[in-house]
Amino acid sequence: MTMPYSPEVLTIAQTIQLSVSPVFMLAGIGALLNVLAGRLSRVVDRSRSLQALHPRTTGPEHDRHVMELRLLARRMNNINHALFLAVSSAVMTCLVVALLFVAVLAGLHIGQYLAVCFILAMVLLIASLVLFMVEVHMSIRAIRVPDELLR
Repeated sequence: MTMPYSPEVLTIAQTIQLSVSPVFMLAGIGALLNVLAGRLSRVVDRSRSLQALHPRTTGPEHDRHVMELRLLARRMNNINHALFLAVSSAVMTCLVVALLFVAVLAGLHIGQYLAVCFILAMVLLIASLVLFMVEVHMSIRAIRVPDELLR
């Protein structure tokens, strides 16, 4: 009676070691998602407060609120896209880890597919970080203190 194929413990241990880097990447993506969700929450809160003020304002104050609401809408859009990209990167990273184990257990030679998945995960993460940087820049521009108040 032959035993079904079962990889050696050493092989599984090596596979776990290989999957540690992607798991650290997942932890970093989780932290990024937390920051992005917090920023989105603050932008939504500010938008709601301005929307409540909107009907009661006129003139330059009204124009300033409309301009800020437009900026907040762009910021929400950027944060939402960054969140989508970061979650997509996390999904691809999970896929890399899962495929790594499937490949070892099934004896598959799919290294090029693993590499493509990991590269895609990194590209998605880079795009998310770029959008995060753009959103931070937008928020800093919106917060600038006018020169006349500094005199």
